[in-house]
Amino acid sequence: MSRLAQTPGLTDIQQEILSTVRAFVDKEIIPVATGLEHRDEYPSEIVEGLKELGLFGLMIPEEYGGLGESLLTYALCVEEIARGWMSVSGIINTHFIVAYMLKQHGTQEQKDHFLPRMAAGDVRGAFSMSEPALGSDVSAISSKGVREGDEYVLTGQKMWLTNGGSSNLVAVLCRTDEGHPGGTAPHKSMTTFLVEKEPGFGEVRPGLTIPGKIDKMGYKGVDTTEMIMDGLRIPADRVLGGATGRGFYHMMDGVEVGRVNVAARGCGVAQRAFELGVSYAQQRHTFGKPIAQHQAIQFKLAEMATKVEAAHAMMVNAARKKDSGERNDLEAGMAKYLASEYCKEVVEDAFRIHGGYGYSKEYEIERLMREAPFLLIGEGTSEIQKTIISRGLLKEYKLR
Repeated sequence: MSRLAQTPGLTDIQQEILSTVRAFVDKEIIPVATGLEHRDEYPSEIVEGLKELGLFGLMIPEEYGGLGESLLTYALCVEEIARGWMSVSGIINTHFIVAYMLKQHGTQEQKDHFLPRMAAGDVRGAFSMSEPALGSDVSAISSKGVREGDEYVLTGQKMWLTNGGSSNLVAVLCRTDEGHPGGTAPHKSMTTFLVEKEPGFGEVRPGLTIPGKIDKMGYKGVDTTEMIMDGLRIPADRVLGGATGRGFYHMMDGVEVGRVNVAARGCGVAQRAFELGVSYAQQRHTFGKPIAQHQAIQFKLAEMATKVEAAHAMMVNAARKKDSGERNDLEAGMAKYLASEYCKEVVEDAFRIHGGYGYSKEYEIERLMREAPFLLIGEGTSEIQKTIISRGLLKEYKLR
């Protein structure tokens, strides 16, 4: 284990899980990640390995066949996986947001039906809130669910589904206005639907189309898609929790978990960038000595390591707060904001240390340079995090 980003107070089981995941990352992910990423190829063998390790069931309770571990354990595993290749952490993140929402808010029938197969990795989740005309402005969602007898008919277009093609269960946020007075606040007229589908692209069930993969600058390998619902019929018992109008709260609860995850990804990518930078700085010679002996490079390494440590500490704090049963919107926002911004800075410094070679696709740092910007946007931009943080602070420090 490296000197940086250690976590005090872990149990023997947590340490064993993390040690296993780190060994898997070093052996099975890092050697193949850059090749798969350049080909934009789905990492099927890596995903099978994660299934065998039981990682798809990491936070799912033992009664449903999972490992019943904490958000902290999950976040630390994500940090290790992102250190190897950020895209792989994306494959399990959306799965876990959906599993978490089911565990916290699902009916008993929904938990019994989905969670055991999710724990085994046979059912894989995706999470759908965004639409083409909006990102973080969730209250402006226009996709609709209209009740017809024992079914809902869903219509609308969704955007930025991670695992949109490879998943077979999507938690979809739609507007449902039935039974609500005209003046109901927008966030109280939203419902989460559990949509089962076939993996793949094209029409994956009647009324539901996944057009294809969005071609991205980075974050490759994992499929990011749109989703078009046109008269998609969903049984009423697939409303998450069995009651309409609670979808906004379900999604925000899931997003708090997701923000800890994105913070953990930022920590993992930053750690890898530091490892690459500190290693290269000792190999590369200029003016008769390794560049690590030049003060300019030493200062960069010192700043990078400090940022890795700080981001990790905030991420761990946010995960532990959620595990204690409290809301962690403020802590998750701070951790996500700091970790993503520091990640970008640490990656750029490692890139500068590599000099011209950092621009070559032969070097891993080139991939990290394209992956880091995603973290500034995913699960809410830095500006959105600052809005959440300031609102929380003003509530906490309100003048009396």
